Amino acid sequence: MRVLVALSGGVDSSMAAALLVDQGHDVAGVHLTMADTPSGVPGEGCRTADDAGDARRVADALGIPFSVWDLSAPFRERVVDDFVADYAAGRTPNPCIRCNERVKYRAVLARARAMGFDALATGHHVRLRRDAAGHTRMLRAADAGKDQTYVLHMATQDELAHTRWPVGEHAKDDLRAMADERGLGTASKPDSNDLCFVPDGDVAGFLAERLGARPGRIIGPGGEDLGEHQGAYRFTIGQRRGLGLAGHGEPLYVTAIEGATVHVGPREMLATASLEAEGASWVSGSPPSATTRLAAQVRYRGQALPCDLDDLGDGRIRVTFTDEPPVGVASGQAVVLYDGQECLGGATIR
Repeated sequence: MRVLVALSGGVDSSMAAALLVDQGHDVAGVHLTMADTPSGVPGEGCRTADDAGDARRVADALGIPFSVWDLSAPFRERVVDDFVADYAAGRTPNPCIRCNERVKYRAVLARARAMGFDALATGHHVRLRRDAAGHTRMLRAADAGKDQTYVLHMATQDELAHTRWPVGEHAKDDLRAMADERGLGTASKPDSNDLCFVPDGDVAGFLAERLGARPGRIIGPGGEDLGEHQGAYRFTIGQRRGLGLAGHGEPLYVTAIEGATVHVGPREMLATASLEAEGASWVSGSPPSATTRLAAQVRYRGQALPCDLDDLGDGRIRVTFTDEPPVGVASGQAVVLYDGQECLGGATIR
C-alpha cells in the first residue's frame, strides 16, 4: 500500500512510520504545521520548527520521502477560533477532538486519498480490527494509559478503511525502546500534555487576551449572590481553586455556567444522573442495538461508566448513568460510548 504518515516529530508517529516500512508498505512522511509555538518548547505534535526538524530526521533515517504542509490557517479558523467561541458561550470544548474532526485527521486523510495514497497513518494509540466483510471495529489501545479512541470517536467506516494506527498495538515504553534500537532521535522525546496553541498551560490568560473582561455574577447553591467575576470563560465545571470565595464555609465548586453567570455549590451538586448530547456519530454508521452493554466516558482521561442510551432523533441522544454518576460533566465536551474495549461513537454534550 501507499501510506502517508503524519510525522509530528514525536516518538509515536516516528514508530508508526517505522512499523509500516517494516511491513513493506510504500511510505511517505508529512509534517503538519499548525500551531505557531516558539522553538524550545518541550513536547511533540504539530508545534514548532524543532518538531519539523525532528520529523525530517526521522524520515531521512527511514529512507522515506518527506514534505511539510502548512495547515496553520484552517487550524486557526476551525480549531482555535472555535475554542475561543465555545468558551465565550459558556462551554468547555475539547480542541483535540475538533482538530481531528476538522483538520489533523479527517481533512488530511481526504487530501492524502486525493493524492493517490491508499491510507493515512498517524501516531495515535488506537487499535483497529477488520473482518472478512470489510467492517472495521475501533478498540482501545494496548496501552490503556495512552488510549486515544475518545478523541477519534467520529471516524466513519469509510475513513477507517483508509486509516492505519500501528502504534496502538504496543505499549509506550516498548515503542520508545524500539525507537532507541533504531537510533531514532525521538526515542526519548517527552510527551506533550498541554494544548499545542497554549504551550504555557495558561488557558485563562490565552482567553483573556481574546475575550477581555466580561463581568458577571457568582451565584451560590441557594441563589445567593456571592460576588462578581471578570469572565465566565475563566471557570470550568468542577473547579474549586481560584474562585475567590474563601470564608464561605464548606468548599464550593463550579457546578454550572449559564451565559455570564457562574453557579457554585457543594461537591455533591456536581453529580450528573443523565445528559443530552447532539451531533452523534457512530463508528458502525448506526446507533448501538438495545442489547449492547454500554459505558459512557465524558472526558479524555475519564472512566467509562455503565449507562443506558436513548436515541432522540436528528443526531441527539440521551445518556442515563445506571451505576455511579460522573462528577463535573461539562457542556461542550464529548460523551463517547463503549462496549467493553470497543469505541462505538459519541456526541457533543449540551
